[in-house]
Amino acid sequence: MLRTFGSLRVQCQQLLRSTKYGCPVKPQQQRLELQPCRLKATQGAGRGRGGSDAEAARKLRTKSTLYYITAGGVLIVGLSYAAVPLYSIFCQAYSYGGTTSQGHDAEKVEHMQKVTNRVLKIRFNADIGSSMRWNFKPQQYEIKVAPGETALAFYTARNPTDKPVIGISTYNVIPFEAGAYFNKIQCFCFEEQMLNPHEEVDMPVFFYIDPEITQDPALEFCDTITLSYTFFEAKEGLQLNFPSYVKPHTAKQAA
Repeated sequence: MLRTFGSLRVQCQQLLRSTKYGCPVKPQQQRLELQPCRLKATQGAGRGRGGSDAEAARKLRTKSTLYYITAGGVLIVGLSYAAVPLYSIFCQAYSYGGTTSQGHDAEKVEHMQKVTNRVLKIRFNADIGSSMRWNFKPQQYEIKVAPGETALAFYTARNPTDKPVIGISTYNVIPFEAGAYFNKIQCFCFEEQMLNPHEEVDMPVFFYIDPEITQDPALEFCDTITLSYTFFEAKEGLQLNFPSYVKPHTAKQAA
């Protein structure tokens, strides 16, 4: 009897000890409950590593974008400086954009036939650059010329300032397609001109319209051509890019 009572006492103590914090938990259940905690910790660590990798990748993409933008800006600036001389060379070579043809065949001028049944009105325009201080205008605003006929026109330039000013001019023709047939024998383009204070000069333009203009379907109904000159100030030290067939002139005093 005492032995049985002692055995029951021991079992009761074990039962009380196992139920001290709630329902009895077996060792296997404790291991199963610990495993999700370990899994969560592992997942948290994975997320930490993944987040740092994503942040590094984002920073790399940002840097690459900045590099591309910077390189593009440098390229655009370089092209903007090269565009003017390159476009000038292209226009002079192909008479594109209203640029007149340079040079002429002396034999062709001597023997070309005047087209008497078609007369063109040649208008003259004068402009100056924003920093140019000259007064510049054509002496005649319009003349009539037949294809195959030479003509002479004049522009007037005056320096109203109290110090010498050097200028250089460019030109074009409207309509643009007519530039291929507008040939200048003598002009003041691409040639530096220095005017003393309050000096005024006359600048001649000797030209002709190629008779082949009458065979161009695009200019069949063209009866007016405008020759426009623009003078810019050629400041000291300025290096101009001339087409290969145009010889740059040094500054000279206009007579």
